[in-house]
Amino acid sequence: MAYDRYVAICKPLQYPCIMNFRKCAKLAATSWVFGILVGLGQFISIFTLPFCGLNRIHHFFCDILPVLRLASTNTYKNEVATVTITVVFAMVPLLLILFSYILIISTILMMPVAKNRCKTFSTCSSHLIVVFLYYGSITATYICPNSEYSVDNNRILSLLYTVVTPSLNPVIYSLRNKEIKAAFKKSIARIWIFF
Repeated sequence: MAYDRYVAICKPLQYPCIMNFRKCAKLAATSWVFGILVGLGQFISIFTLPFCGLNRIHHFFCDILPVLRLASTNTYKNEVATVTITVVFAMVPLLLILFSYILIISTILMMPVAKNRCKTFSTCSSHLIVVFLYYGSITATYICPNSEYSVDNNRILSLLYTVVTPSLNPVIYSLRNKEIKAAFKKSIARIWIFF
């Protein structure tokens, strides 16, 4: 999405040529392939460990770090590998997104008409909100050091990136729609009447 926004804002006349069906299919296929490979690698690394005793995960779903903590052997190497994979497959895309937005913001600031700048900033702001919610919670969950206090925090943060962020996506992106904005304002006005 960041690349799409970059091309639409920084190279608007070339957009139809650059963002064609083939390019979109390649971008989507690349994300799917890397996602499947990372998931398969984690699957293999977990199921080669010995598990015995109480197998209760103190989490909302089977996330890799809580499952690793159940193993009856030293999982330090597996945890380091998980953090490394997270850094590579989460931070590299984040840096690419931030780089594209640096280019976008520099292009926006060069626009002569303030109205166009405002419209372009509002278009990009919704995507940036979702990016920071998602990547911020993933970073805090997987890269921060372990402690007993962090177990509860990790559960809350994992809810943020698995439930809250995907749920907010339609809301954040639809608030740019004029009809949705009008309906939202009417709902807020009705709520204020009761108070």
